[in-house]
Amino acid sequence: MDDITLERRPIATGSAPCAANSVLIRGTRLDLNELVDRQFFQPERMVTLRAQLQAAAPFPHLVIEGLFNPTLLSLTLEEFEMCEWTEMRSGYESTRRMALGSRMGPASQLYFDIVNSGWYTTWVGSITGVPYLLTDPLLFGGGLHETRPGSAFGVHRDFERHRHVGLHNAMVMITYLNKGWQPQWGSALELWDAQRQHCVTRVQPEFGHTLFMPHNAVSFHGHPDPLNTPDGRPRRSLTAYYYTNSDAGTVREDQVSSLFLHMSRLDRVKRVARMIAPPLLWSAARKFARR
Repeated sequence: MDDITLERRPIATGSAPCAANSVLIRGTRLDLNELVDRQFFQPERMVTLRAQLQAAAPFPHLVIEGLFNPTLLSLTLEEFEMCEWTEMRSGYESTRRMALGSRMGPASQLYFDIVNSGWYTTWVGSITGVPYLLTDPLLFGGGLHETRPGSAFGVHRDFERHRHVGLHNAMVMITYLNKGWQPQWGSALELWDAQRQHCVTRVQPEFGHTLFMPHNAVSFHGHPDPLNTPDGRPRRSLTAYYYTNSDAGTVREDQVSSLFLHMSRLDRVKRVARMIAPPLLWSAARKFARR
């Protein structure tokens, strides 16, 4: 980790100075408060983003340009050369993904620290309408992705559940890293109407564009046209999946509260009552007791 340094530097603000966190990666300083564009986190903007996502065709999705600091993304792009890859090859796909749980460069790790953080996932949940999204630090199916010239990925729907922990796949987020992208190179992400069997929308994998795509029964997508860059450059992106738990909202109070070794007899009776009483009945009893 010799290429990353954390710093605290005082900055004059017109009144009293304050401490601003920054990080130095391979000689480039990044202000930690400027890694994402905060305008997208304003309440009125979030309402607009959610409406755009829900109205998109052929299924809900959203593309945001400039969400992440471009310097951070450029530093992340440099780290593809040091990535440990898993080759994904079949009659339907030919692509490379970062090996599960492998170590990333500091800029890539910083990006995924952001998108897996509580404040960021809360924002994603607000614009997608899915509260309390869960993340995966090992980045199953995600991380750094690369498609080389001549390769493609057939139209498909993503996995339903996480292979290892069984959580439901709620959505995928992809940030593209391809500078100077030209549509004639092929390999745009196609969003398909599965019933009518045709592509409705193409998302060009341009640098700094981030796609949010909730998972559902009809979210078929892919880049079936082989990549054809004139200079042999690959198509690169950063991918993170978000999950939900099927038990969310159904757990009993006794399952989510601490069990104390030395409890009063009354509290023990209350705990047993919570376990055997239907939630609605217990809620009504509590309201009656407070009167």
